[in-house]
Amino acid sequence: MKIIADPNIPYVREAFGPLGDIILVPGRQITAAAVRDADLLLVRSVTPVNAALLENSRVKFVATATIGVDHIDLDHLAARGIGFAGAAGSNANSVAEYIVAGLLELAHRQKFRLRDKTLGVVGVGNVGRRVVRYAEALGMRVLPNDPPRQRAEHLPQFVALDRLLAESAIVTLHVPLDDSTRHLFQAGNLRGFTLLNTARGAVVDNAALLKAIDGDRLDGCVLDVWENEPTISPELLDVVDLGTPHIAGYSFDGKVNGSRLIYEAACRFFELPATWRPQLPPAPVPVIELYVSPNDDDEDVIRHAVRRLYDITADDAALRQNVRAFDRLRAEYPVRREFANTHIQIRGGSRTLPATLAALGFQIG
Repeated sequence: MKIIADPNIPYVREAFGPLGDIILVPGRQITAAAVRDADLLLVRSVTPVNAALLENSRVKFVATATIGVDHIDLDHLAARGIGFAGAAGSNANSVAEYIVAGLLELAHRQKFRLRDKTLGVVGVGNVGRRVVRYAEALGMRVLPNDPPRQRAEHLPQFVALDRLLAESAIVTLHVPLDDSTRHLFQAGNLRGFTLLNTARGAVVDNAALLKAIDGDRLDGCVLDVWENEPTISPELLDVVDLGTPHIAGYSFDGKVNGSRLIYEAACRFFELPATWRPQLPPAPVPVIELYVSPNDDDEDVIRHAVRRLYDITADDAALRQNVRAFDRLRAEYPVRREFANTHIQIRGGSRTLPATLAALGFQIG
């Protein structure tokens, strides 16, 4: 079996090498010629998989090690009888932890407390559910919005988008990109709140967003996803509070989980035994000791702990230093482990601090 794979999929050689002859091709260089003789195609979000790519190929199975599938023509795959697997949910916790880091940094810079704010969560799937849970742990009032889930489940706590926008100080986006969500946020509703987008760039009209920020119609903005990646707007990067190169879901844990999911799916499809088990390296910071004075606010302590594990300002600085290195920053992204890999030992502090840190995923004690 011949396998074409994006080398940015962690452990791709270790997992898939025993299944056949594996050739690594950078995601943006995977062409029709490259996949013509392949049986298995493994991609990430930068490779459009459609009729133009697959028309004359013998590809039998396609897998994307990502939670989004807007780069995959699922109808074409179904029509050709080509098997498919994604990695839905694999890096959801990574994205949610990125949102926690972004919220804490915004609160610090703008001198407010998250517990005093209402967060609107647009899209309450694998990622949004975790964002809701973490935001509530931080004391925020949360307004969830998800029309497909509302129609299917009749959830009383869900609200309409208009109400969410009217009542939320901060809005975070976690929807897939499709015809109903493309430019869901545009000139008519980009006003009166702080925006975080870790979904897909085109969920927000980036030209309208730039005008809204320049016109002081937004209170702040954190962008991890952009229209026209990797050629993003330098002007927009200049005016957002935090800008990162589509790495919210790039925790090492999340990426390896994505590799595992598509490996197991490929083994099921080709009726092969799934014998590979990923061995993750130890966490870079396994123990954090926090010495908390009586005057320290819990939120400042939590921000300090989070920043020890993930410093979102470093990713922001790296992109600003070289906006043209968008793809390289992703390909060479350093190992970032999730909160659950780290123990926190607390000396002092409020009675509620350990429970809040535990609710964010840290191990306490």
